[in-house]
Amino acid sequence: MAAVSSLSFSAIGQTSADRKVNVSSARYLASNFEGFGFRTSLLYHSLGVRVSTAASSSVVHCMSTATDVPTVSETKSNFLKAYKRPIPSVYNTVLQELIVQQHLMRYKRTYLYDAVFALGFVTVYDQLMEGYPSDEDRDAIFQAYIKALKENPQQYRIDAQKLEEWARAQTSSSLVEFPSRDGEVEGILKDIAERAGGKGSFSYSRFFAVGLFRLLELANATEPTVLEKLCAALNINKRSVDRDLDVYRNLLSKLVQAKELLKEYVDREKKKREERSESQKANEAVKNCLGEYQYVGQ
Repeated sequence: MAAVSSLSFSAIGQTSADRKVNVSSARYLASNFEGFGFRTSLLYHSLGVRVSTAASSSVVHCMSTATDVPTVSETKSNFLKAYKRPIPSVYNTVLQELIVQQHLMRYKRTYLYDAVFALGFVTVYDQLMEGYPSDEDRDAIFQAYIKALKENPQQYRIDAQKLEEWARAQTSSSLVEFPSRDGEVEGILKDIAERAGGKGSFSYSRFFAVGLFRLLELANATEPTVLEKLCAALNINKRSVDRDLDVYRNLLSKLVQAKELLKEYVDREKKKREERSESQKANEAVKNCLGEYQYVGQ
């Protein structure tokens, strides 16, 4: 994916024209994230949360208590308190949209954290924030975002990395044969399959679909039948996954285009500012020369 290497806080917002393009790009990206299916709902009024320990350290059970669920505004406020530096609008608008939608996923009655969900979110976040001006700030934003949802950012990263390393060592065949094998990741996938099959709470989400996509991508499992077999093994509705992956692929394409357009604009504006600066320096040099000439003539 293209990186916006020249994007910086100083480059964004220098002129009114900068701000217009920045806001337009942000709205463009946000509208496509909405198309990805992250839409607001009024369901959170009746939801609650309870965290308990599961057999697997990678599973966090969240159930409704209808009394201790923070509001969307509280979650957004927690994020802004945790990360107080300005965020360029092209990123901030989409982040605000995502955190609202993930709040609703997080506090849904049937929500349970799992490593595939984490891999999906990490994948989306890293794609969105690719080319961010500062790697340190990008990580700090990630930390603030996950903590605002009262979850563990380190766990997200650790679980995502664990699944990525596992997937790289798989083939199209071994990827779907996890039920017959032992191992930490195999155990995580078996737990998901059991819950999705009706033996516990399971809440399918588009982040989960992206997590599956990432596993297939890393395993180089490009055969059309592999996803079908993996969904069957996990007791997941393949139609839902297909739909969400089609939208996700389209989103990535548009995200690349939007960032490339923004990069081109920022580069043009930077060049114009440099040209104006050089012109101003030349004018000042001429004035100084004329001043010295007049002084000598006296």
